[in-house]
Amino acid sequence: MKHGLVLEGGGMRGLFSEGFIDVMQEHGITVDGMIGVSAGALFGCNFKSHQPGRGLRYNVRFKDDPRYMGWKSFLRTGNFVNAEFAYHTMPMELDVFDIEAFEADPTEFYLVCTDIETGKPVYRKIDHVEDATLEWFRATGSMPIVSTPVEIEGRKLLDGGMIDCIPLQYFQSIGYGRNVVILTRPKGYRKTPSKITPFFRLFYPKYPKVAECMQRRHEMYNTELAYIEEQAQKGNILAIYPDHPLDIGRTELNEEKLRAIYQHGREKATSMLTDVKNFLKN
Repeated sequence: MKHGLVLEGGGMRGLFSEGFIDVMQEHGITVDGMIGVSAGALFGCNFKSHQPGRGLRYNVRFKDDPRYMGWKSFLRTGNFVNAEFAYHTMPMELDVFDIEAFEADPTEFYLVCTDIETGKPVYRKIDHVEDATLEWFRATGSMPIVSTPVEIEGRKLLDGGMIDCIPLQYFQSIGYGRNVVILTRPKGYRKTPSKITPFFRLFYPKYPKVAECMQRRHEMYNTELAYIEEQAQKGNILAIYPDHPLDIGRTELNEEKLRAIYQHGREKATSMLTDVKNFLKN
């Protein structure tokens, strides 16, 4: 039975997950594979490349850089997070992603995107990293409305969290029977229907599946949360939750908040280190 790590997204809430997995890495805890959605993939890839703290570091470093993210980028390019700078220039030149370490590490790495023409999830295994591969990372993190669709291999893709926020069931289906699942909402949270669904039809008139996905998203998410609770009770997973709601917006770059979310993840991991080790040994 393979042991896995499942990482929810949530924009900058994902720094909680990064703090948690950084402590795992510092204590030599490994898994056979990992899967991340949106920020879960963007921060989680640093676990496989052995670069703890990298996600926090580059967000603090570039928080005031107009090339990174903001409304100027959105008005100029259609992307709140600047596609070229954030997904190519920064990881290849400025805060360099360790491609050699990523490719040498045996941990399997998957991410999730949404095909906006079919309304179906696309699960992609990433073995090698190059300019073309980095577009998959851009796709999984491309939030609707504030991002343009990413075209890869004939598909038009956006954020995987539109269709599969916590891809535990997919990971189980490919052989990962024992998983540590890191969420970015506190235990007991349930999502309510979105009030801005009509805007998705206006922004994506050629892609009605976008509005359909977003209209059902709260139902999908709450069903996944219920499944996680069931699996935790059966002992098949170890579910990790923040102790309280994470007070940060998806694209917020307040340094104090960034560091606080990351630190909460580290503290949570430190308090649960024995639990994580024992769970992965069994």
